[in-house]
Amino acid sequence: MGAIVAIVGRPNVGKSTFFNRLIQRREAIVDAVSGVTRDRHYGKSDWNGKEFSLIDTGGYVVGSDDVFEKEIDKQVELAIDEADAIIFMVDVESGVTGMDEDVAKLLRRVDKPTFLAVNKVDNTKRMADAVEFYSLGLGEYYTLSSINGSGTGELLDALVEVLPDDVEEESELPRFAVVGRPNAGKSSFINALIGEDRYIVTDIAGTTRDSIDTKYNRFGFEFNLVDTAGIRRKSKVKEDLEFYSVMRSVRAIEYCDVCILMLDATRGFDGQVQNIFWLAQRNNKGIVILVNKWDLVEKETNSVKEYTAKIKEVISPFEDVPILFISVLNKQRIYKAIETAVEVYENRSRKIPTRKLNDIMLPIIEKTPPPSTKGKYVKIKFCTQLPTPYPQFAFFCNLPQYVKDPYKRFLENKIRENFDFTGVPMTIFMRKK
Repeated sequence: MGAIVAIVGRPNVGKSTFFNRLIQRREAIVDAVSGVTRDRHYGKSDWNGKEFSLIDTGGYVVGSDDVFEKEIDKQVELAIDEADAIIFMVDVESGVTGMDEDVAKLLRRVDKPTFLAVNKVDNTKRMADAVEFYSLGLGEYYTLSSINGSGTGELLDALVEVLPDDVEEESELPRFAVVGRPNAGKSSFINALIGEDRYIVTDIAGTTRDSIDTKYNRFGFEFNLVDTAGIRRKSKVKEDLEFYSVMRSVRAIEYCDVCILMLDATRGFDGQVQNIFWLAQRNNKGIVILVNKWDLVEKETNSVKEYTAKIKEVISPFEDVPILFISVLNKQRIYKAIETAVEVYENRSRKIPTRKLNDIMLPIIEKTPPPSTKGKYVKIKFCTQLPTPYPQFAFFCNLPQYVKDPYKRFLENKIRENFDFTGVPMTIFMRKK
């Protein structure tokens, strides 16, 4: 289980550039799926063998200068609440500003490891200019350049020293996290399942430090429901709500086995829901999509088909995900949703015997071998499922470097056709025989 590191600071100091540099250390995270801004806000990185999730608090502030100051304070407070360590980034070109001092004032009040990163230091003169940041009262600082990467190693060395060691939580019961946007019906869904109203969290930001677990034991099912519904706040701006929902979801998703992603049918599968979906997919969690408030949508004969097709278009190429249309208010299909989540959990832990896998896959590969590259022919001799918590398969061949992503997707699709891995991300590795 990775720690969470938040990058905070005022706008335009280079937080996103630094963030992008870090997440590009892991190729699996750098993808170009659907072009939304999710990659700028969070991702996974690692340094010296220690993995952590990275939150970029930049890019949410919109408005004039007076709005800037108010909004950045809120975001920093939320980031401090969720993170295990904080990187406070400042800009050596503009020196210490009033907004920097405000953020520093907040950080001095909390007992969490804080690293002051002075950005845009790419020559010796600027190294000397950085001394003024001692005035922020946060102790030692680290000089770096987000653009060319100089100095980032020293900062990361110090950062991973204070992060908690990775602990894989062994829970006897499966953990299902109910995630999604504010007001999608997550609290009502859990209340309907357990048959009682319960106080999830207060409406005050940061009151609940951890997601709330509810043990569910009915109709032959037993698991922990992890509720992330503590994100509804009155009279707050949209950007702040969305930032808080992402922070809450990161924590819940990393600890769960299956994500029950709930969306409001009247709003659709929008950018914020996509953010949470891709976060779950990257963390290799099982996923069930619930389209709530379906009773409020004007329906025609093909409404379900069309809505499903729209969602699958957005989540392509990972289309093998169950999509259910429910109404929590009318208790329509809510128990079907739980049945499906349990099935996805079972799919995630499914192990295919090596002989059975080879008996099915090798004839398929023989019939449709990988395309030749530069006159070289790839021959796949053997395949096996790796002993990992989620489905990973290794295919052994003579020239693994010539097997491209389209053929890996072909292999994945054939595995899915023959074995039930619905709702579960899968990884295909090519290995040298």
